[in-house]
Amino acid sequence: MFIDYTKIVIASGNGGNGAISFRREKYVANGGPDGGDGGKGGSVYFRVDLGLNTLIDFRYNKKYAAKNGMPGGGSRCAGKKGEDLYIDVPQGTVIRDEETGKVIADLSEEGQVECILEGGKGGKGNMHFATATRQIPNFAETGEPGKEKTVILELKMIADVGLVGYPNVGKSTLLSRMTLARPKVANYHFTTLEPSLGVVKLKNGSSFVMADIPGLIEGASEGVGLGLKFLRHVERTRVLLHVIDVAGTEGRDPVEDFKKINVELKNYSEKLPKKLQIIAANKVDVLQDKENYKRLEEVAKKNNCEIYKISAVTGEGLEELFTRIGELLKDIPKEELEPIEKIVKYTMEDIPTWQVRKEGNYFIVEGKEIETIMRRVNFSDYESLAYFHKTLRKMGVDAALRKKGIKEGDIVKIFDWEFEYEE
Repeated sequence: MFIDYTKIVIASGNGGNGAISFRREKYVANGGPDGGDGGKGGSVYFRVDLGLNTLIDFRYNKKYAAKNGMPGGGSRCAGKKGEDLYIDVPQGTVIRDEETGKVIADLSEEGQVECILEGGKGGKGNMHFATATRQIPNFAETGEPGKEKTVILELKMIADVGLVGYPNVGKSTLLSRMTLARPKVANYHFTTLEPSLGVVKLKNGSSFVMADIPGLIEGASEGVGLGLKFLRHVERTRVLLHVIDVAGTEGRDPVEDFKKINVELKNYSEKLPKKLQIIAANKVDVLQDKENYKRLEEVAKKNNCEIYKISAVTGEGLEELFTRIGELLKDIPKEELEPIEKIVKYTMEDIPTWQVRKEGNYFIVEGKEIETIMRRVNFSDYESLAYFHKTLRKMGVDAALRKKGIKEGDIVKIFDWEFEYEE
């Protein structure tokens, strides 16, 4: 079964907690703090596997999680890092953030590996918090929690040439004749229910990849028939080979076929009509009304499209057509996908902005930096809480609150935590 679209949930591992520990050795009465750091949580990676050609493996398993980091230990022992998770996908897979709809990664290169979610950072052990005035720190940092995100996986075939056209115009026959691909071929609509790839090898030794995009019909860009399911596979192609039944064996008009398919391409994406398009006037071996070809030739001229008479059954005109396509591909660069949005992983060393604002009777402190620090504080421990307050003062939060007019006894709100302000 060919699956080219799915949605999954991925989660990176939590960082391990730092340890609270003190040296306990023979002849050492009061050993200092020696709590080790927690291990970093496992990250989530996606990598290209050339042995895969569908997303069917994701049909039933919808959640993937990396391992958590282990907590630190005594004697300055660091916790073990959480095992990273590697998710294998076919070449040509695009990963989108479900929330924003933007592309996170485009796995189109052989051997490509992309880190999508970083694991949470391990918390520092209490050995890091000893000072001249705090010689016995009875607290440590908690590990950062991992991230969880719902992503959309889209498989977009990587082909140089995309065969487009109405059902039953001869695309599958053309692909099977020019390549080793063997799509199912029969004389009825929608024989091809999934895209097929094949490699065209020319006499001069060059080659290119060609994809048979299953039959489009009027309204395909709005979800009619199988249109939306397969239109995404046209996006990466460099040349569109528009196969048209010039003999009108299905009772349709060849010129109308050309116009309607191009309307669907334009409705789906503004980029598609701008791609180089070549018309393959197929079934000339059974052409009765030669006026059909003349009218199609005029339309091709108006739209700056090259047109070739061919017969996918007899092979007439195929060598000339594909030699020309090979020449054109030399000068057409591979198209880049839309810009990739990097998922930002905030840590205490990578600090964005924070702000203080007044809302009603509350003074609200918010921002990623504050959130990152709060996640690593043990609020049930007095020393840890004191360290948190000291950190806020160093950051300038107290000064910002005073600038906003805070007075002793006013309520400060930091996310879900509230406290009275004291001078």
